[in-house]
Amino acid sequence: MDARVTVWEELLCLAEGRGIVLPPGAARLFGAYYELLAEGNRQSNLTRIIAPREVLLKHFLDSLALLAFDSAPAGPLLDVGSGAGMPGVPLKLARPELPVFLLDSSRKRVDFLTSATGLLGLDGLTVLHGRAEDLARQNEYRERFPLVVSRALARLPVLLELCLPFVQLGGRFVAYKGPEAQQELSAANRALAELGAQLEESVPYSLPDGYGERLLLIFVKIIATPSRYPRKPGIPEKKPLGSM
Repeated sequence: MDARVTVWEELLCLAEGRGIVLPPGAARLFGAYYELLAEGNRQSNLTRIIAPREVLLKHFLDSLALLAFDSAPAGPLLDVGSGAGMPGVPLKLARPELPVFLLDSSRKRVDFLTSATGLLGLDGLTVLHGRAEDLARQNEYRERFPLVVSRALARLPVLLELCLPFVQLGGRFVAYKGPEAQQELSAANRALAELGAQLEESVPYSLPDGYGERLLLIFVKIIATPSRYPRKPGIPEKKPLGSM
């Protein structure tokens, strides 16, 4: 068997060990996605992680962590700052029936995502080009999504301002975080109060092969986010809520 196929078949076993059942054909699709990612990375430097097993563990398996907590998430799902497609594309491959939107501000990443998801034949996946600060003010997207996710985009006070305006009342925002998460949480109290959400649960997990500890921070939207948020592009990063 081709070594690359073996790698992606292993993903099925690792996911199943975490209670995540992937659909028929998933190994082939994850392998095809990896090939597109490797080719796109040669042209546009999409990710520093490109060795197959590292991609499997640090990108693909990590992206699927949400499904160990919620095996059948409600859609549509919005992935803010999707980059090379994580976690939105792996979640789509794992749950083909889930409507997924990928948002990124970089034209080269959006072009890659549009091309890659088209070649993978993923129905019900939409790629959006723009800044979260701008799109979250459009009626088409504001407080529309029952589930918003983001991975490795920004520190938590900034991330909450960029993402919570997209979340509908009663919906959830899931932040994929590393060991710094607890410190960021302590700095995010004002942002949560201002933006209308509260922490519902934090879910720790580990990546295999000593690749580290991770945490899903799951927030629930309890009141509408005031219309003044998010602030203009660049302001959330320069003046995070809580530091003002």
